[in-house]
Amino acid sequence: MPAPGFHLAIYNFGLHVAAYGAPEVQGFARREPLNFAAAEKASGFVGRSGYDGEPGPGSWGLQVFPRFIIGSGFDSGPSSLSSWDDVESLMAFSYAGVHAEALRNARNWNTKNDWPPLVLWWFEAGCRPDWQQGANKLEWLHDHGPGPDAFTFKQPYGPDGEPLEIDRARVKALIEANAAGQRDLLEQLKAIPV
Repeated sequence: MPAPGFHLAIYNFGLHVAAYGAPEVQGFARREPLNFAAAEKASGFVGRSGYDGEPGPGSWGLQVFPRFIIGSGFDSGPSSLSSWDDVESLMAFSYAGVHAEALRNARNWNTKNDWPPLVLWWFEAGCRPDWQQGANKLEWLHDHGPGPDAFTFKQPYGPDGEPLEIDRARVKALIEANAAGQRDLLEQLKAIPV
C-alpha cells in the first residue's frame, strides 16, 4: 500500500552487448518508448527522469553511472530512474505487460553482470531522487547486500526500515487494472523484432 509521505525510487543499470545504435540492440531501442508509455499509464507511477538532450521529461540531475562501467569500453549504459507509490505498483508494472516482454528478451541485448541489475529505496514525497543517488545506492547494495536504505524486490523494506511483506494479491489486482492501458502497446510490440 502507498506509504504516506514517501515514494519508492528504482534505479537500474546494465551494459549492452554492443553500442546503443548497433543492430544487436535495436530490439531494446525500439521497445524503450513503449516501456516509458506503459509506465506512465501504470497505477502508482509517480514520475521518471528523462535524459539530457533527448525529448521527454527533464533529467533528474547529471546522469552518472556506477563504478561497474569502468573497463567496459562504454561511456554509458542502459539505465533508468523512476518513482512509484509503493513496491506493489512497481512490481505490477515490472513483471507484467510491456515491461515483462522486454525482461524476457533482455539476454539478447544485455551482458550478464555480477552486480545487481536494480536497486530500490524510499524517499520523502515532494523530493526527487537523482542519478548520483541511484548509482551510489546500486554500489552500496552490491557491496553490503539489501538493507533499509538500498534493497531489492526479493528483500524489500518499508519506509520505516522494517522488512516488508509484499501484498501479492494487490500486485495481481494492479496487473489486471494496468492491462487495459497496455493493450495498444502490446499490439505494437508484435511488429517489433527482438
